[in-house]
Amino acid sequence: MTVVDIDDNLRLLGTAHISKASADAARREVAEYEPDIVAIELCKSRLDALERPDRFDNETLGKVLREGKAPLVLFQSMLAVEQRRMGLAEGEKPGTDLLAAIQAAAESQKEVALVDRDIQTTLRRAWRRMRFREKWRVMSALLFQDEEDEEVKVDELLENTDLITELMGELRDVAPAAGEVLIDERDEFLAGRIQQLRPEGKVLAVIGAGHLEGVATHLRNNMEVDKERLRELNRVEPPHPAWKGVKWGIPVLMLGLFAWMASQGDMAALKEAAITWLALNAVLAALGAAIARGHPLSILTAAVASPITSLNPMLAAGWFAGLVQLNVAAPSTKDLQAFLKLDQLSLFWKNKVGRVLLVTAFANLGSTAGAWIAGSAIIGSLL
Repeated sequence: MTVVDIDDNLRLLGTAHISKASADAARREVAEYEPDIVAIELCKSRLDALERPDRFDNETLGKVLREGKAPLVLFQSMLAVEQRRMGLAEGEKPGTDLLAAIQAAAESQKEVALVDRDIQTTLRRAWRRMRFREKWRVMSALLFQDEEDEEVKVDELLENTDLITELMGELRDVAPAAGEVLIDERDEFLAGRIQQLRPEGKVLAVIGAGHLEGVATHLRNNMEVDKERLRELNRVEPPHPAWKGVKWGIPVLMLGLFAWMASQGDMAALKEAAITWLALNAVLAALGAAIARGHPLSILTAAVASPITSLNPMLAAGWFAGLVQLNVAAPSTKDLQAFLKLDQLSLFWKNKVGRVLLVTAFANLGSTAGAWIAGSAIIGSLL
């Protein structure tokens, strides 16, 4: 484990969230360093998920779909699978080091402070910051990676800071915007929150080894807490105004074109445009649901909903397809528990919970592609 002393009253412990050695080191540091406060790289929702993973049920899954959070949950779940896959050789669950530090602090009657930004805020900021190409790269890298690739050993990761830097660099290469939010912003946020604790006594901060260098740099260079900057980092950025224009522009343009063709009495052109819109939207949305191995009724729902939802930015074909998948192939308690333990991304297609999320996401992707291709084809036919 790597220990960095900022001064006599602030120590950083860099750990791996899937390492028994890290869990042992966290317990040892709490006992030997004798801090007044143990700062943990967790937010309330992540701590709840670690302590009570059984809270995830069909009702929660349905709420995720209705609120349009399926892509974020899918993204988060895939990242969690990667952690679990790496942790298999260690025989530990992700977060074992952080839970060990919390337990040791409780046993020593030390105050525990959760200093990470809420995971939903982080994921939303990353998702909104990423361009479509970056999202595709990240999802492709996670979904279609070769599971026979050489795995990084946890002990090697902890002992080799150059390897950590290399892995962080790979994330930045695939998705620069995601790297900025998941790494740089969180380094700054963690440092700010830890800095806020310093007047309250001696602090031991248990954080991921990948954040150690960045957090230490911020703490050494910024002795004063910038509260306004922390508030800024803790906000979910609203969509760019231009994006609203794009979202509403296509439906308005399509409806306008249909109305114009009808007013001109050109029924042949209107019929051809309508068939193009219906066919491409239906086929590509259904194809997305089929790739996710959705139930036939889910595939049919995606096909029927897409031509309509593509004309209303407030709706999405994947939401309807996902809800149908949830109802016709409802996950059992066993499926829900298994989903929280998946260690291979290929198992998403075999698990009923994973399949609901995939049906939702892939049907939405197909519907979006159908709208763009159909719109381009219709406009091209009129030029």
